[in-house]
Amino acid sequence: MSKDRIVQLIAAFVAAMSMTIGGLMLPNILDDAEKSTLRYTNNVVEGAPDWINTIGMSIGALRGLLVDYLWIKVQQMQQEGLFFEVMADADLITKLQPRFPQVWIFHAHNMAYNISVATHTIEERWEWVNEGIRLLREKGLRANPDDMVLHKELAFFFMHKLNGNTDDAHLYYKRKFAERWHNILGEPPVGWQDRVEWIKEIADAPRTVQDAERIEPLVKPLLEKLKQDFADFVSDTEPLTPEDVLTQVAQIESITQYSTVAQEVGLADSLKNESPYFNQLLTLYNNPEYANAWKVLLETFRKQVLKDEYNMDPQLMYEYTRDVGPLDWRHPQTHSLYWARRGGDVGKGRLKADDIYKVLNTDRVQLQALQGLARSGRISFDPFSQEVPGRFPDPRFIDAIIGDENREGLWNELYKKHYFVRGAGADTFNTFLQNFLGSAVREWYRQGELDRAQALLDKLDQFYGTGATPPNNAYKLPLDVWAREQAKGEYERLPAIAISDVTSALRYAYRVGVGQNRPELFKEALKFADQVTTEFKTNEYNNYTTKFGSGRIKDLIGILESSALITFEQLMTDPTVPIEERMAIWAGVDSLEQGIRPRVYDRMAPTLQQQFARNPISRARSFDDAFPKPPGLEAWRQQMAKEAKKEAEKENNPSSSVERQ
Repeated sequence: MSKDRIVQLIAAFVAAMSMTIGGLMLPNILDDAEKSTLRYTNNVVEGAPDWINTIGMSIGALRGLLVDYLWIKVQQMQQEGLFFEVMADADLITKLQPRFPQVWIFHAHNMAYNISVATHTIEERWEWVNEGIRLLREKGLRANPDDMVLHKELAFFFMHKLNGNTDDAHLYYKRKFAERWHNILGEPPVGWQDRVEWIKEIADAPRTVQDAERIEPLVKPLLEKLKQDFADFVSDTEPLTPEDVLTQVAQIESITQYSTVAQEVGLADSLKNESPYFNQLLTLYNNPEYANAWKVLLETFRKQVLKDEYNMDPQLMYEYTRDVGPLDWRHPQTHSLYWARRGGDVGKGRLKADDIYKVLNTDRVQLQALQGLARSGRISFDPFSQEVPGRFPDPRFIDAIIGDENREGLWNELYKKHYFVRGAGADTFNTFLQNFLGSAVREWYRQGELDRAQALLDKLDQFYGTGATPPNNAYKLPLDVWAREQAKGEYERLPAIAISDVTSALRYAYRVGVGQNRPELFKEALKFADQVTTEFKTNEYNNYTTKFGSGRIKDLIGILESSALITFEQLMTDPTVPIEERMAIWAGVDSLEQGIRPRVYDRMAPTLQQQFARNPISRARSFDDAFPKPPGLEAWRQQMAKEAKKEAEKENNPSSSVERQ
């Protein structure tokens, strides 16, 4: 046998063995690539240069080299501040390699943080922030549905960019965000269980209109009537979408039921006289023949919009509301909690042991979001007001963190989960608990829940005071002294705490000072609220004015100044407060503070009537007997209408300050 033939046989044998070994290794390589999200797409990239698609389709592995080149290029442009120029290449990378989570994060951050602040109007800034969020939520997570880091980064966007106060336009973001989710889901019920049932109906709704028509046959004629009646108001190029219908219905409900501003300025009457569209939709919406059809259709549309437009699962929204607390989806922290919690659930099976820090960071976001909801999770929002949505403490989320007799609490669950994580993973949860318990003690104290406050202070002492190593006496103070000392300096660092302290004190004033006929306590609580508001208004850190003409922090003073009214309204519709106690407060508040009842009556009455009707006391007394209309209500309505008109003129006056949203 010739030498050449021997070389050929050896080469053939080596090639065969290499192919065999490669074939055996391929499943593991593909599995590792899948777990590490390193696989490329082999589809034609729409809008990409022809040479990219030609080379990429013919030599698929070359796409990795192209992505590397583009990635290095965008990193260099980022360092040079060429944020707009980065957009095209970053978008191309996401199309070439959609399973590359880091570039989705880079692309979205560039839009929401870098480009947004380079714009010149507040509306442009909001659009870029919103587009950055949508890029992660509706594109990045659809391409990488199980990636924990993408979930965590999206949750951080909601927590930091929308809920924080570091951006000059944060007040505008909060208003636009609340407006959008109010339009999608409508006004949420007040009670926790009512809210659970409300979101459960959306989770259980039909997935398609065809399914809805099978459940409720009148859905079909209702839709036909909608298309026929409103054909003059839509075009073939822009048909009436499910989200449009939800928005229109939410506005009708706000105008006729929930919006104090709309009622004060007589918006419903004006629209009836001027808008055929409004009249037709209102008539159709109030037609009793279609009552159930409307319910089924709106729930179906909400489910469709959530899943198709916002990549959110109504079933998870229901489960989180059931397990955590009365989540209000108009609050950015609720969305932060949703995405962090979802990421922790779906991503845990795809991580290696060395990636435990990713789990740790995601779980921290969950806790921080819940803390934010405890401090400001109760939303007061009027779609027709130009004010920032009112954000008030919701102590129901305190128990979600520290637990109660019925549940363990998220903190304890996560502390045990990360107890043995290297790098003192559990210590970060200890620090969180110490800070959170301190604010919870103060909040319960301000609300007059002295036993609860003392129990938490004792727990602080047990963990971090005399029970610590080495022991200390930091928590061995009288409750009132500790609460005062703990609040010092907090308002500058965390402005939301000022709102929490004021509303807690006012709630105590109404429940104890009015409800238990102790006027001295009422005056003391009001004095404290006035002191906090004054301190917040006069401190120099509130003087900063943004380039849009609004105060970055000082606009929150409007919430403080309206806290007495909003706290009273929330208290009167709070299902956790016995109806008999609310009757006593309603009957006695005029003797201590005039003008509160007529200013909140129209807004609180619908919700309070529903709650009253479900209470056994309604069998013995009528609603008007239990909660009589305030004297001179009509005169108050006229006065409030004048005030609202004057405020609207002020807001619309170009020479006045920039519209606060």
